[in-house]
Amino acid sequence: MKKIRLSVAAAAVVLATGVLAACGGAEDSPKSTSGNGSKASATAEGSQSDPATAREVLEDLSGRVSAAKLNTVVTAENDPNKLLGRPQQYTSKVTFTDSRIAAADVEGLDKDDSLRGGAVEVFGSEGDAKARSEYIQSVTKKLPSLAEYHYQDGPVLVRVSHYLTPKQAADYKAALGSR
Repeated sequence: MKKIRLSVAAAAVVLATGVLAACGGAEDSPKSTSGNGSKASATAEGSQSDPATAREVLEDLSGRVSAAKLNTVVTAENDPNKLLGRPQQYTSKVTFTDSRIAAADVEGLDKDDSLRGGAVEVFGSEGDAKARSEYIQSVTKKLPSLAEYHYQDGPVLVRVSHYLTPKQAADYKAALGSR
């Protein structure tokens, strides 16, 4: 019986590690925002023909949060989660760094790890983005070292590293809400 419990615990750790490689974690109290008038929101309502890509969203955010810089554009070939373009998963994704995070905090992490700043994921629908956020939070709920902030605007999910203070992370919420 102990072997079965250990196997289940080991599987949970492996699952959480895999999820975190691409997702980064979840916050105890997830923060979501539904911005009004954003490109993503307008798309969901049908007034825009094409949703913003993750790179476009990050370009806009980094214009408002100067500490954010593009790190990796996720492709089908380099996606550690193998979710890009799959049913109900993100249609585009980028990771970014935040210069306010101390190098010592992220030492040893992969260069494109979202804990270095965060990630922007764009989905086909608002519901898919919400489901992804909820999934990450459920997997990492008991792993505070993998926690992250989540901000959502329609089909856009912005995930921000827990290495930022709540006030610093809120800069992303404000930037997303003013798009």
